[in-house]
Amino acid sequence: MAISAADVFISYKAEDRPRLAPLVAALEAEGFSVWWDARIGHGADWRREIEEQLDAARCVIVAWSKGAVGPQGHFVRDEATRAYRRGTYLPICLDTVDVPLGFGEVQALSLKGWRGNPHDPRVASLLEAVADRVSGRAAAPAWLSAQPRASRRAVIAGSAAAVLAAAGGGWLLLRPRSAAEQRIAVLPFVNLSNDPEQAYFSEGIAEELRLALSRIGMEVIGRESSAAVKDLDTKAAAAKLKVAHVLTGSVRRSPSLIRITAQLVDGSDGVERWVQTYDRAPGDAIKIQSDIATHVARALSVTIGSAGRAALALGGTASSLAQDLLLRGRERWITAREEEEFDQALRLTDAAIAEDRNYADAHVQRSLVLTSIAENFLGDAADSKRRLALAEAAAKRAAQIAPKLGAADIALARIAYNRLDIAGLLRHTERALRLSPDDPRVLLDAATTLATLDRGEAGLKIAERTIALDGLNARAHARMSLVMMLLRRYPEAIEAVRRANAIAPGNPARHGTAGDSWLLMGKLAEARAEYAQMPDDDYLRITGEAIAAARSGDRAGATRGIARLRELYGSDTTYQYASIHAQLGDKDQAFAELDKALAVRDPGLVGLKTDAFLDPLRSDPRYHALVGKLGFP
Repeated sequence: MAISAADVFISYKAEDRPRLAPLVAALEAEGFSVWWDARIGHGADWRREIEEQLDAARCVIVAWSKGAVGPQGHFVRDEATRAYRRGTYLPICLDTVDVPLGFGEVQALSLKGWRGNPHDPRVASLLEAVADRVSGRAAAPAWLSAQPRASRRAVIAGSAAAVLAAAGGGWLLLRPRSAAEQRIAVLPFVNLSNDPEQAYFSEGIAEELRLALSRIGMEVIGRESSAAVKDLDTKAAAAKLKVAHVLTGSVRRSPSLIRITAQLVDGSDGVERWVQTYDRAPGDAIKIQSDIATHVARALSVTIGSAGRAALALGGTASSLAQDLLLRGRERWITAREEEEFDQALRLTDAAIAEDRNYADAHVQRSLVLTSIAENFLGDAADSKRRLALAEAAAKRAAQIAPKLGAADIALARIAYNRLDIAGLLRHTERALRLSPDDPRVLLDAATTLATLDRGEAGLKIAERTIALDGLNARAHARMSLVMMLLRRYPEAIEAVRRANAIAPGNPARHGTAGDSWLLMGKLAEARAEYAQMPDDDYLRITGEAIAAARSGDRAGATRGIARLRELYGSDTTYQYASIHAQLGDKDQAFAELDKALAVRDPGLVGLKTDAFLDPLRSDPRYHALVGKLGFP
């Protein structure tokens, strides 16, 4: 019967077992399978089992100690000899000893005085060395040479990472990676399947890897920026994105096989640091993603313990079918324009939940899709209320399953915004930032939310962080433009709109931001030119042109704008009526409209404290009373 081979075999003297138990625990915590004879029984098969495991293991840790090098240590020496010949030998020293003749050519890592602390830097170095051997990347590692020389250990530093220590008989500890060196881009994985419809899956794999790597503390470039450089060579892509490393890959999928190839490349020299091809059954896709993320983290000296492994799996599923349905739904949602397309995204997401009811990411996606439908497709109030209730239930379910998933709180923040629950909006936004400070789903919303709630400098920092992670994403610059306008830095807001349009032109809302900024600087002609690039029936255009009319003394023009809004949108633009009346100097009418907006829970009131068009009302006691009613912190 074939044995189940372990990653690591430990050769040691029985008396050293207590000292090695913490090392076994550290190896297993990193996900390595370990064979040692702590639980082996005596009998006829004892020697055969040791021999089979020794020959099957990819890495053999030989623990040299006073007992192992003494007269009774012949078993350890025999095992070390076999491991040495196979190229799996990895020595450590538990005591100050001279290793037996024939093994002195390979320097051993000193663990003298180690008392089981898994965070000891020497243990971290050993774990990385084991990762080299287990992955097959280092058949004869240069850093094990007795002659001091620089190493090209791809998995750690990609350069002269480890040389022999001058004293103490151990390795010179590897220098930890700086934050800049842990900045990485995951480019879209190439779809090598014959079916172009499989593109959603290859891109979905890349996006899942981005989320996983960001959760374990790496600085990961966002989806849009990564896609923008996909046709460049890796060095050029790294330079464009200002990253130290680039992860690329490809996916080929058939009914019987999935092949995923991943390659980690050093952005400075284009040298491959790690590569792996996985040929597995289609149901193993999630295990492959986890393995890729783990190897990339190890390659960049990011330690993954039990907390790291939990972060990798946060919000996820063990069902490849459920993930596949989620990825299909996500792609449909991202590209959706019509209500039927949003409904398709919702059906696919619901199918993912049906496959795995504890799939937190799917519940988050369900919540966000439902909220998108409620926001973009105006039905009766009861229908909108029903959709938001379903969205809230989904987001709360996600938070219940995965309490540390910040995206669940962003979904709840979106619902609070639509319900004009200002305290809830701020509470969920701040919690999302604490839980998932680098999740793009969190950053994009948090920047404008905080700026709108009169926390402009905090919003600006988040907007800057968003651009640092996804600087080729037009939405990141569009959010920056809104933050700048709320901070009343109008020229910078207009410049941010220009950057967004240079990346991806065609979004009319950005012309509204630029138009409002020009208008607030008193540049009416420039403002009108921006508004003219928006659809005739866009409420932002009608509102902006009405305010421009009010500022130029054209009361009739402003009144026509209000009438046009009422004709097209009814009570849904009550807040906009208040803004126009405020600019006309009609304070009583403006407050009357604001009271109506409060009655219908118009989300526009979230901007009450920062909307410059309401400045004429701020000295009125009725304004302060309204701020109090809304519960602003």
